[in-house]
Amino acid sequence: MVLEATMIVVDNSESSRNGDYVPSRWEAQADAVNLIFSVKTNANPESSVGLMSMGGKGPEVLVTLTTDFGKVLDGIHRTKIRGDTHLATGIQIAGLALKHRQNKSQRQRIIVFTCSPIDEDEKSLIKLAKRMKKNNISIDFVAFGDLEPENTKKLEAFNENIKGGDGSHLAIIPPGPSLLSDHLVSTPILAGDGVAPRGEPGIDGGASGGGGDFEFGVDPSTDPELALALRMSMEEEKARQEKEGKKEGEGAEPTLEGIPEEQPLLNENGEASGSGDAPKSEESKKEGEEPKKDGGEGDKMDTA
Repeated sequence: MVLEATMIVVDNSESSRNGDYVPSRWEAQADAVNLIFSVKTNANPESSVGLMSMGGKGPEVLVTLTTDFGKVLDGIHRTKIRGDTHLATGIQIAGLALKHRQNKSQRQRIIVFTCSPIDEDEKSLIKLAKRMKKNNISIDFVAFGDLEPENTKKLEAFNENIKGGDGSHLAIIPPGPSLLSDHLVSTPILAGDGVAPRGEPGIDGGASGGGGDFEFGVDPSTDPELALALRMSMEEEKARQEKEGKKEGEGAEPTLEGIPEEQPLLNENGEASGSGDAPKSEESKKEGEEPKKDGGEGDKMDTA
C-alpha cells in the first residue's frame, strides 16, 4: 500500500460546538480522526500521522508525525474549542510539518476538516493550492457544517488547482443521522487505502472487492471501527498460528524419524519385519563372506 505522511487539520473554532452532526461537530471530527489514523497505519505500518488545529488565536501543531495512536488521542483531548479558523495559515504550517518528516520516501498528504465560514478569498486560495501542488503535497478537504455556496465555491476552486497524480479530493458531507466517519469511509479520501466506497461489489453485494478484506461479513461503510478491529484481530491470529506451526514443525522432527522403528510392519509369521529380518540378513552375509575368505586364502596357499 501507499507509504504516506499525513497531517490532519481539525476545525476547533466556535462553529464546531454545533450539534447538527452526531453527537456534535467537534466529537464527529474526533471520531473521524481515529478512523483516518487506523486506516492509514493499517494500510502501511510505516505510514505516519500528525495532528494540528486551526482555530483560536492561530494554528497549533498538536502531534508531530507519529505511529503512536495514544499521542493522537492525547492531542485531541488537549484541544480547546475557541475563536475562528485560519485555513490558509493552517495549511501552510501543515506543509512545513510534512517537509520535516524523517522518512523522505513518504508521500505528503494533508486532510483538512472545515465546518466554519472561510475568510480567505478565492484568489489567495488558488495561489496557495498551486504552491502546495508544486511541493508535491496532496490536500483533501472534508467540508461539513457550514455549507454555504460561497464556502463550497472556494473549496472547489482550491481542489481544481491542486489535483495531481496522487489525487486531492473534496468531500462535502451534509448533516444527517449518520456519523461523519460513516460518510468519510465512502469517499475517495479513504477508498485508496483498502476501504471501498459504498455501492462497490464486496460491500453492498457481498462479492469480491474492497470489502473482501473482511471475512466476517461486516460492512465497513456502516461500522468502520468494528471492521478495522476485526481485520487487525484476524491478522494477529494468523501471525500467532504461523508462529506456533513453525515451533511444532521443529519439535516434531525427532519423533518422525523414530516412527518406523517404534512401529515396524509385521511379516507373514507375525514377526516384526524390520527388526527380525535385518539381523538375519547381516548374519547370513557374514557367513557367506567367511567361506569366500577361507577359499581365497586356500587357493593362494595351494598355488604357493
